[in-house]
Parts: sequence; C-alpha cells; structure tokens
Amino acid sequence: MKYRRLGKTDLNVSVIGVGTWQFGGDWGKDFTQTEVDGILNRAKDLGINLIDTAECYGPHHMSESFIGNFLSRDNREDWVVASKFGHKWHDHWEHAWSAEAVKIQLEESLQALKTDYIDLYQFHSGSDEVFLNDDLWTMLDKAIQAGKIRNLGISIGANDNIFQTDKAEEVNAKAIQVVYNRLDQIPEKEVFPSCIKQDLGVLARVPLASGFLSGKYHPGVTFQDNVRKGLTREDIDKKLTLVEKIQKEEVPEGINMAQWALAWCLQHPAVTTVIPGCKSPEQIEMNAAAADLEFVKGDHPSSI
Repeated sequence: MKYRRLGKTDLNVSVIGVGTWQFGGDWGKDFTQTEVDGILNRAKDLGINLIDTAECYGPHHMSESFIGNFLSRDNREDWVVASKFGHKWHDHWEHAWSAEAVKIQLEESLQALKTDYIDLYQFHSGSDEVFLNDDLWTMLDKAIQAGKIRNLGISIGANDNIFQTDKAEEVNAKAIQVVYNRLDQIPEKEVFPSCIKQDLGVLARVPLASGFLSGKYHPGVTFQDNVRKGLTREDIDKKLTLVEKIQKEEVPEGINMAQWALAWCLQHPAVTTVIPGCKSPEQIEMNAAAADLEFVKGDHPSSI
C-alpha cells in the first residue's frame, strides 16, 4: 500500500480507502456486523487505513455504528476515520445545518463510532447559503480545540463548486471530497487547481462511477439498487457504450478495468486518495491492488 499526506493535516492516508455508504443498505444489500468486520479486517491486512462514512449513511447512524462496533475491538489509532455532517436520518430524512443541530450530530456520531475524536469531519454537500454560517464554523473550531475533531473538510455536492472550495482556508478546512472518475472529469477545471493552491487533500468519491467503470456491465443490463435504477435506459446504455470504448482503447491488456479506473484517479497530482465502496473482502483486495498500478504521465496506468 502507498500513503500520501492529506493536505495540510498531519495525516498520512492510504491511497485506497474504504467508502462505507453501502453499509447503510442503499446499495441493494443489507450488511451484518460480521460482514463489515470481515471487510475492515481485510482492509487493515492490506494496509488500508482510511474509512469514510457519514451520519446519514443508513438510518440511525447505521454505517457509523457498524464501524464503531469494529473499532471498539480494534486499535483506534491505526485508522483515519472521516465522517460528515448536515443531514439527519432517524425516523425520516431531514437536513440539519444550524450550529446547535450539527453539535448534536457530532456527539451522536462520536457515540456511534465509539471514539473520542473524528480525524476528518466534513461539511456534507450543503448549499452555499448554509455553508456561509459563522456560528457553525465557530462551533466546529471549538470542537477541534476540545479534541473531538482533528481536522475539518468539505464534501462538495456539485463537483464544480469552486465557491466552497475557494473558501476552504477561511473555514479552516484542510480537505475537499468530490466526485471524480474517468467519466466525470469536471473537478480538473477549477476545483483541483484551487486544492493544489491551498494545499488541500482531495478524497475522490465514486471513482468507479457507481460501478459503471467496474468492467462488469454491458449495454442492456438492468439495475435494482436505489442509485442506478433511477437512470433511464438511454443513460445507462450511453454510459456503458462509452465504457466499452474506454476499455478497448485505454485500458492496457491484462489490467483489470476497475483497478485501472482507481489508478487513473490517483494519477492526478491533486488527488490524495480514492474511496470506493465494497461489498466483500474480495472487493477490498481488488481495490487495494490498484495501489500497485502506476500512472505514467501521458500514458495509461500499467503494472509496475
């Protein structure tokens, strides 16, 4: 495994992380604690040290609770735990952006994660209007001083949101999380240059384009999960036709497409880590192997 410094933090994170949105049950599968433990134990064996989650990944902090149960039996110091705030899913879904509401969310997340601190606490895809809240950022700075948060970050909802990215230093945020993959390169235009200028870490989410870049699907496939089943037949086939073209023209022979897609993200100098989701220890192994691919500028990721 390879590691990179996360922006201006003192954190060295694995270039492959674990995205845990799927633990909340929205990816067409309900997880058990045993399954989550198996995934995270295998991740640790492979040198992965970054877990990304959020309080709204599943009702009642479900993803965070799975992770917390695991951490309670492991060495907390071995992990970089990133979570997010701004949305609340208990008996129903709602937004929660006031300083007082986020303060409550933080305490609930700490309890669910069974930890005294969160390494990276991220503003979660909120509007520019709720972002501009001095009371919120003052409260979060006090939480840093109290040791409950080690670093702040911003998970931008739109991957061209340069407004929030440019203001990262003003609110003491040290990392940006953004959608970035071979099918969606929008951050390269403005967001990444701003991140480089401010020395912000970058967490690339959805690096496999919701599975389209896994190489497993072909035009005509149907999806049942809550994310992709909302796409039109035309949209699905258009994406998969492009993926087939990419696989034929860009992915070197003998290289797994999903691993190539992760390595493709990591070649950009702004990107610190990718955080693909996974359903099994086997998928963790496949993701981790992408760290052994090297992208030569002007070429394609190839085996070292």
